[in-house]
Amino acid sequence: MDTTRPSIARVYDYSLGGKDNYDVDRAAFEQIQQIAPAQGDVSRMNRRWLHRVVRYLAGPAGIDQFLDIGAGLPTVGNTHQIAQQENPDAKVVYVDNDPVCNAHGRVLLEQNENTHFISGDLLEENTLLENKNVLQYLDPDRPVGMILCGLLHHLDDDLDPPGVMSNYISRLPAGSYVAITNFYDPADENPELHDLSKRLERAFTEMGLGSGWYRTREQHLEYFAGLELISPGLVELEDWWPAGPATRPRLPEERLVAGGLGFKPRVENVRLHSVIGNA
Repeated sequence: MDTTRPSIARVYDYSLGGKDNYDVDRAAFEQIQQIAPAQGDVSRMNRRWLHRVVRYLAGPAGIDQFLDIGAGLPTVGNTHQIAQQENPDAKVVYVDNDPVCNAHGRVLLEQNENTHFISGDLLEENTLLENKNVLQYLDPDRPVGMILCGLLHHLDDDLDPPGVMSNYISRLPAGSYVAITNFYDPADENPELHDLSKRLERAFTEMGLGSGWYRTREQHLEYFAGLELISPGLVELEDWWPAGPATRPRLPEERLVAGGLGFKPRVENVRLHSVIGNA
């Protein structure tokens, strides 16, 4: 564990008001707050979105096994707690490559036989869907709810995030769902917010964590290739099935995160007919 460099998970923990972080993590986040003072509200908004999505998946969608990749440090309202409120038998496997997350996760998240924390990496060969430690808890032949909240924006372009997602989606069983949130650049749709997104990107990549890229709507949609987007599609997080009417105007930094939920359709059997005679 390197405590001389900021960690994505520990910075996120600090942004949520957690205590599992160090001076270097707090300094990195405070660089971001110089540009976006309410970035902590963004983290909490992301968490609320996760709760709404998991509640839908474990409830009406009927998903009973989840793979939460880049799970981060335990906080209030973790994936398994939300899922198991809807379905006590729902299985949840958390995966993270951060040693601190693994240490805390195993102690605080493995609260029952249906919840597990695995050390692993989104980018590992053959994907986590073929990781033996994951497969001992999840059935690879049944639909999975795969969650990547605030993760892909930490992959630079050289790592080909759309290609990474394509590899996962091709291996997911039909009937699965993929939930994704990421930093969002509105580009020409809103020049003012585009400028803020570029300033935040520089703060994340050059002065803070060393990663955190804001990408356009078109780039985000590439992550869902092969999936059907569930209504209302790819939107600002507070526009995705909000729990109620807004209690205040949305802050500029809150508008720079987009999320969506994709469904992998089942392939219908096609009956072949002969083009010769009536055979």
